[in-house]
Amino acid sequence: MNVNQRMDLCGLLENNRQWASDVEDRRPGFFQSLMQQQAPQWLWIGCADSRVPANELVGLQPGELFVHRNIANVVAHSDLNCLSVLQYAVDMLKVQHVAVVGHSGCGGVRAALEKTRIGIADNWVRHIRDVVEKHSSWLETLSPDQQLDATCRLNVLEQTRNLCLTTVMQDAWSRGQTVAVHGLIYSLQDGLLKSLSLTVRSLDDVERNYALALAELMLPKAAVPTPTHCDCSEHVLTAA
Repeated sequence: MNVNQRMDLCGLLENNRQWASDVEDRRPGFFQSLMQQQAPQWLWIGCADSRVPANELVGLQPGELFVHRNIANVVAHSDLNCLSVLQYAVDMLKVQHVAVVGHSGCGGVRAALEKTRIGIADNWVRHIRDVVEKHSSWLETLSPDQQLDATCRLNVLEQTRNLCLTTVMQDAWSRGQTVAVHGLIYSLQDGLLKSLSLTVRSLDDVERNYALALAELMLPKAAVPTPTHCDCSEHVLTAA
C-alpha cells in the first residue's frame, strides 16, 4: 500500500481478513494454538511511532513478543500503565528479557530537544526534556544533527536505568529470577536494531553498566572500537 493512500474502515478490515487467511494457509491451526497460551520470552517497551513495528522488525510471530508502547519509549515511575505491563510480563509471563527500544528521528525526542510545544503531550515529553537538561553540557558540543541522534540514544539509556530501578525489577532480582534488561536503538535509515551496550541482570549492576554505556556513547567516534563479536544471547531477540 502506498504510504499516502487513504484507508477507511472497510479497507482496514479487508487487510485483516487477508492477513489472517495468509497466516492460516502458511501455518494451519496457528490461531487455535494462540488461544491456548502466550509464552513470550521478551517484553518490548518501545515508541508508538508507526514506522517501528515491533514484531515485524525482529521476525517474531503473535504470541512471541509482549509489547508496550508510548511516546518516546519512556519508563516513568508514575506511569501505572507501563508498570502494570512490566509486572505482568515479569511476574506472570516470566519473560527472560526486557528491552527498552528507541529509534532514530524520534518525534518526541525532537520536541524535547527543540522545546517544541505540541499540546497535552508536552507534559509527557517533559521526561525526555529532563534527559536533555541532564546531559546538556555534552550535547552542546555536538552539531544539531548529531544532537538528535545522541539524545535518542541517551533517552534509551536513561529509560533503561529507570526500568531497572522499578520495584518490579528489584523484586524479581531479589528473589533470584533470571531476567535481563537491555537498551536498544532501531535505525529508520537501514532497519537495523542495535545494542547500546547496556544489559543489566541484577540490581548491583545497574549503575556500573549504565555508566559504562554512557561513557561509550560519549566517546569520540574515532575512539570507539569496531566490534569483532556479538554475543547473540545478549543482543538478539529470538523466537522461542
